[in-house]
Amino acid sequence: MRELIDILEKIRPDVDFAKERALIDDGILSSFDIINIVTDINLAFSVGINVADLIPENFNSADAMMALIESF
Repeated sequence: MRELIDILEKIRPDVDFAKERALIDDGILSSFDIINIVTDINLAFSVGINVADLIPENFNSADAMMALIESF
């Protein structure tokens, strides 16, 4: 989880990813942020997040993103 938080904080250092639970629903992350996050996650964790995975439920929190990563 620490590696994921590091990736997220590199992209958006102004967000407390450990606490936020509605990153998409509250408009905290932009579509550009998501593109950067997906690219970095795919590289760091050797996974293949694709278009079908790009739903708010998978990106509303760091926990949700970690669950997505672990599903591969």
